[in-house]
Amino acid sequence: MSDKNNKTLKLGWRRVKFGDVVRLSKARSQDPLADGIERYIGLEHLEPGDLRIRSWGRVADGVTFTSMFQPGQVLFGKRRAYQRKVAVADFSGVCSGDIYVLETKDPQILLPELLPFICQTDAFFEHAVGTSAGSLSPRTNWTSLADFEFSLPSIAEQEKLLELFESSTSSIESLRIALSAAQKLLKRVHIDYVDSASGGISLALDDVLDQVIDYRGKSPNKSLSGVPLITARNVRDGFLDFSQPEFIPEAEFDSWMTRGIPSFGDVLFTTEAPLGNVARVPDMRFALAQRLVCLRAKPGVMLSDYLFWLMRSPTTQQRAQQRATGSTVAGIKQSELRKISVVVPPLHYQQDCIENLNAIEDACRSIEKKLVEAIRLQQLMMGEFL
Repeated sequence: MSDKNNKTLKLGWRRVKFGDVVRLSKARSQDPLADGIERYIGLEHLEPGDLRIRSWGRVADGVTFTSMFQPGQVLFGKRRAYQRKVAVADFSGVCSGDIYVLETKDPQILLPELLPFICQTDAFFEHAVGTSAGSLSPRTNWTSLADFEFSLPSIAEQEKLLELFESSTSSIESLRIALSAAQKLLKRVHIDYVDSASGGISLALDDVLDQVIDYRGKSPNKSLSGVPLITARNVRDGFLDFSQPEFIPEAEFDSWMTRGIPSFGDVLFTTEAPLGNVARVPDMRFALAQRLVCLRAKPGVMLSDYLFWLMRSPTTQQRAQQRATGSTVAGIKQSELRKISVVVPPLHYQQDCIENLNAIEDACRSIEKKLVEAIRLQQLMMGEFL
């Protein structure tokens, strides 16, 4: 939602404060179970950027929440507002004190259905974050939110905008459903191919590896630019995340990378914090940090991409966890990782597996990309029209 203080308002539009048209619900239940309330919502149940509530807790399992909400009311996460947690309730329940329950004061002035879209705009979140206090768990407050100003259209214009936003929301939901279905298919086929591999022999992981590159116990000097440094933080579930890049000085690359140079197609496996994330080595020059190892498949025994899927399989992940040590942070030593038992099928089976799993993974990535773009376009629309 763009700031239009210095712009001429359209006919029928006016500047209003959020608190003039929106009410903070004060409804409470001191005994939710006795009042017949079955479900509760905590901040962990709200997904960033998703207006639907897809998970919840059971009041019968024990909860101290007393703030009540009803279908149609908007739930806004006031703690760590930068997480952009907003949802529309489609059932009654109680929620965390870190969640505000909002509703319009007069549906003839502000349509209730438009409220969640206002709460999703960049301007609203910027205001919420800017008025938050606290270092570890910053929280905004109702007085500050109530002062947020925005341009309110006429009811007729609101109805037109609502139709547009609901159409884009419907498209986004269709993509979410498609992505969920593709991810479930990938998981099922992954288990069928790798965990249930037929015609294979049982070997120690060490027997299928040509090399393990491990920089455990070493911390490189970092710089603002230079050679990219891949750390355990960059390795996610099946891909690399470079949103927080780190570097080492170019002049120190050769003296640092003395234990081996990763090759394109090798497999990265995090050994600690977190344990078990897997990604393919990209086609680029980079330095390797500690808390992860680079695994190279043994030619003629295992294909590189099959090793990638093997290390991500539920069975391999479970066996790695079983060999991990550490009470606070679980980690696995290279010597223990090498002992993990794996099933090695014939190469033609591995190739068939790779082709099928990669095709499904590509489909997941394609849908995910479309979903991100659809959400971005909706944000642009809301910023343009509200």
